[in-house]
Amino acid sequence: MITSAIVFDHRGRVRPNGEGPLEVRVTAGRKPYYISTGVRVHEYQWQFNKVVNHPQANALNERLGILLDKIMSLVNKCIEDGQDINVASIRRQAWETVHKQTAIEWMKKEITQLPLAYGTIKHYHTLIKRLEEFGLIMDWHDVTAENIFKFDAFIRKNVKGRGVNLSTSSAYNYHKCLKALLARAEKSELIPSNPYNRLRREFSRGEKQNTEYLTEDEMAKIQKFKPARGSFMERARDLFIFQMFTGLSFSDMTVFDISAYKKVRGKWCIIASRIKTGVPYVNQLLPPAVDVLERYDMSLPKMTNQVYNRELKQVGMACGITTPLHSHLARHTFATFMLRNGAKIENVSKMLGHTNIKMTQRYAKVLAESVHEDFDMIAAKIKKKTK
Repeated sequence: MITSAIVFDHRGRVRPNGEGPLEVRVTAGRKPYYISTGVRVHEYQWQFNKVVNHPQANALNERLGILLDKIMSLVNKCIEDGQDINVASIRRQAWETVHKQTAIEWMKKEITQLPLAYGTIKHYHTLIKRLEEFGLIMDWHDVTAENIFKFDAFIRKNVKGRGVNLSTSSAYNYHKCLKALLARAEKSELIPSNPYNRLRREFSRGEKQNTEYLTEDEMAKIQKFKPARGSFMERARDLFIFQMFTGLSFSDMTVFDISAYKKVRGKWCIIASRIKTGVPYVNQLLPPAVDVLERYDMSLPKMTNQVYNRELKQVGMACGITTPLHSHLARHTFATFMLRNGAKIENVSKMLGHTNIKMTQRYAKVLAESVHEDFDMIAAKIKKKTK
């Protein structure tokens, strides 16, 4: 007797809140065979043998139905012909029935499902444009280490076909996006392996320049500056102060909601994930940040990144600060401010939600309670200075 079913993560390897594979389980002669469908969903999205609560639910269910029918047809043929059931062969033949997308077509569709901020998604769309201009990585058989090296040379010397040299850090961003997409393709078994796994040291970010930040005197100048009430400049100044004392990025600040915070020992605290990277961070609102919120009924003024950075330049000039103010400068300033005042570097890493894998591994054991102790220490120092 032959039975079949589609099962979720039969190996039990999916992490909490992670996506797991859907596989066709065929049982013949009491022996189970598992054949990948190339579909990955969250556990809550697989109910009653159907994909639910997913933006592509209908398309995925149609694909699963076609795959299941094709797989059962191939299994039955093997048994009728007296042949062994070859999982790899059956999978390949079944996939040929439903999967005819080129690599570029798949990437374009996959980008629409990435849980990333709009600004980050734009980088992926730019990558697709460059790949189309390059023309040598269009189908799955083109995904090779050799072509990735050629693509690297192309983007460095031929940006948009204008012969503009690309910096190492900018080239790295292209590789970071392509590597992430190919990792998803590998998980879906569209490619046998991700070529980047063998190229770990080939495409680095390059040496970083010295990180700019504001001194405490410059921070005080911004706090004391009084722009016209209700002006864009005033809102920009307040948002910058909020960033300087929280370390939040602009994208995280745009979705700030005080209701997500909890009062712990009288302090506003949260453990959340960054919008851009999904990396967890720990935050506690220091007094200057709370002061900003209280001026806006415990919310933050809304402003586009473009207008924000434009107004920050005016704030900087009005305060006599030579370092050009921009959104990310506030995040650097927060980090240096905390370190200067005695916070542990491991805890500052947790506050910022660093994405560097070496740093996250290094700081993985930092406890949230320890981070809050550092926040309390800094809060006490700020309170003492303001008396």
